[in-house]
Amino acid sequence: MGRPPTRPAKLKDGFYIEVRNEGSKANGIKIRRDTKEEMEMAIEDYNRIKDVTVLGELKNDKWVNKKEAKAAKKK
Repeated sequence: MGRPPTRPAKLKDGFYIEVRNEGSKANGIKIRRDTKEEMEMAIEDYNRIKDVTVLGELKNDKWVNKKEAKAAKKK
């Protein structure tokens, strides 16, 4: 067996949600969708039986949430 990786894995660009069992404190599974509409459909599907946390959009290994939050406050 080889040596385990020490660097965290890079995530692809897209919209992410985290899904976990209801009442669970452990880390959930990250699910990626290409568009915001697809992410919202996935939230509706998983929300029935799981706890869903929206992580936001990732571009070039950086989260875009902060810009959206500032734009929402201005409106």
